[in-house]
Order: sequence, then structure tokens, then C-alpha cells
Amino acid sequence: MPEDVRARQRTGAGLGILLALALAAVLLSAFPDDDRGNADGCAAHTVGAWSADDRLTTEFARYGDDATRADDWTGGDGTHSVRLPDGRLLWLFSDTYLGQVHGPPNPVGESYAWRDGTAPLVRNSAVVMRDGRLETTLPAPLFPDPGPRQWRWPVAARVEPRSPGSSEQVLRVLLWVRTAGAAPWVFGVPTATEVATLSLPDLRVESVVKVLDQQLVQDPSRRVLFGTTLVERGDWTYVFGGDDGQAASRPASHAYVARVPAGGLGDPAAWEYWDGSAWVARARPGAVLGDGRRTGVGSAFSVVRRGGTYLLFTMAAGTRGLTTVTSYWACSPTGPWRGPAKGFTPALPPGQVAAYNPQAHPELSAGGRLVLSYDVNWLEPTGAAAQLSRNVSLYRPRFVTLRPVPTG
Repeated sequence: MPEDVRARQRTGAGLGILLALALAAVLLSAFPDDDRGNADGCAAHTVGAWSADDRLTTEFARYGDDATRADDWTGGDGTHSVRLPDGRLLWLFSDTYLGQVHGPPNPVGESYAWRDGTAPLVRNSAVVMRDGRLETTLPAPLFPDPGPRQWRWPVAARVEPRSPGSSEQVLRVLLWVRTAGAAPWVFGVPTATEVATLSLPDLRVESVVKVLDQQLVQDPSRRVLFGTTLVERGDWTYVFGGDDGQAASRPASHAYVARVPAGGLGDPAAWEYWDGSAWVARARPGAVLGDGRRTGVGSAFSVVRRGGTYLLFTMAAGTRGLTTVTSYWACSPTGPWRGPAKGFTPALPPGQVAAYNPQAHPELSAGGRLVLSYDVNWLEPTGAAAQLSRNVSLYRPRFVTLRPVPTG
């Protein structure tokens, strides 16, 4: 087996374990009694009820187990989605296993379907869904490595005008660039945020532009990567990001926000960053959430808007942060963010398994309910590759449907 394949299998699911560790930073607390909201329809929210969304979870299992092709998706994490103008839904994944699924039983006699040890691992992939059914995997990796020992992880995406005021639409995909590094950066040093432009409807990658280079920030734990989630309001797209503060043994990571006018995601000059008091261009962003002690997020989280209220979903603290989803709320993308609220614990496969990367999918949500995905991975990095080969259910998204409700 080539050495680079071995290396990728050893560090496969890098985003998964990295985020599982980072997301364990958030501490649970109650909503403040003295700040329940304000005008413009903003109010404190929490998760009123939730249930497993077996339909979506089963669809990804069906597609991943389909052995009719040898070059398609069998598992991945990251799990972002975007609705295309023709109604298709594009699913974007970070580290991804291709190949085929075998069994059960697996080679050690367990009743799990399995991948063999030579299953190809690529750094990113995209899968097309039509009318609720996954149809095809685009040639992978969709976004090639930018340089030696570097790779791209796709995060949030949106369809927008090719340029402000244009009638032509394109797909813009935010990318995280990471560079191979030594401990504690065994899953890559945060390097830059890029934006890819894809043509529609053929989804051809036209260009990739670097919008925020972080290589001059000496402390990698203070480097900010944007695009974990997008929120649209009016003529602006609000782009949220995070740092990897956990890699420096800090108690919690921080959330940041930028804004871009519609049609401007691919233009670095159009980006403005919240510095703590104003929107500024090309400046060091200021954190909008995370005090380094009691509140914070992982480097991957999700934000949605419900009327005048913004809701942020991330993982809880300590060991609960490997199993439990919690939320914050605010009346503005810049905060102040209140919470975290009481969390909920979705189903996990048996074993030493971590949950991470809760992502909202508004395009699948209706009737006051919100569809949320979460990724699952083996907790111990040293044994992850073997476990992901012998049990394919470990490295596929799972889904819940929840109902956010006002409190007080």
C-alpha cells in the first residue's frame, strides 16, 4: 500500500476527531433571567422537542451500502447542504471514503457491513440528491489539494449572483485550507479560507479564490477559518467562523462573524469582519462568542435565523460534548449571544463514539421544525481507521428533527 494512503488512513476522519475534541469545550448553563430578548420578534429560544429523523439517516445508509459502483461515497463527515435552482440538493463532505461496502458479517465476525483496508480516502466529496433520494457522487475529490501537504475541506455554500446585480447565478462554496503539522496539529494547521465558484447547472469548478490568509498569524490556535455556517438576511450574507483554541489547551474556542453583500462571496475586497465594535475590511476579527472560561463553541457549529432570533447549535462540555447538542441565541449575528441552553443527546452507535459538527439544514425544514445533522466517529484517533473500516455506520451523518421554541 502506498505510504500516502497509509498516512491518510491513519489520519482519516481528521475533521471528525479534530472537531470532536474541539467541540468538547462548551460549558452548559441556563439562560440568563434578566435578558430574554428584545423588539423585532427576537426572544430567547431553546429546543422544545426533538426526534430521530430515520428517513434521512436511512437514505445515506442505503446509498453508502450500494455496491453497484466502486467510485462513489461510502461515508464522510462535514455534512453541509445547499439547494440548487433546479431543485436538486447538493451535499458537501470533508474527509470521505469511496469504494465499496461488504458484508455483514465483517472479517472479525461482527454483524456490521465493512470497508476493506484499501478503501480510498479523499479530502472532500459532493453527492447529489433529487426528490429525497441520493443519486450520484461527483468525481472526487471535487476540490484538489492547493499544494504539497495541504488539503481543502468544503464547508457552507450558497447560490448567489455571479457578481452584485448580475442575473446569472453560480454556486459559491467556502473551503478551509489546512496544512499537515506536528502535534498538537496532527489533523492539520488552519491555514486559509477560500471560496470556490461552480457553474450551474453542471457544477463545474471554475475558480478558487483565497479570501482570508492566516499564515502570518503566528499562533495557529488564534487563526480563524470562516464558513462553518452562513445566514442570509436582506442584501447580506453573514459568514460565521471559529478558531482552534483547544489545540492550545484553552478552555473554549471562539466564534467570529463576517458579512458579504449578495454576489460578493468570491471577492476578497467585499468581505467585512466584525472587530468587536464595527464592520471593517481586512482586520483581525473580534470574537462574538466565547469567553475562554464558561462559554464557547467548537470550530464547527451552525447558525439559523428564526424570525428576529438567531440560533446557534454546537456541542456541550466535557464528556457531554462528545454526545450532547446545545444552543445559544442572539438578536443579531454579532450578539450578544446568550446561553448555552439545556442540551439534548441524539442516538449514537455502540462503542467509544463521538458526536460532532451539528449542522442545520433549513432547506429540508418546514412547519416550525428544523432538520439537524450530526457526524459520528470513533473517539480514539489511534484506532479510528480500523474501526471505520469494520463498521461503516460510524462515519456517516445522522439526523434529528427538532422544534425551537421561545422561552419566557
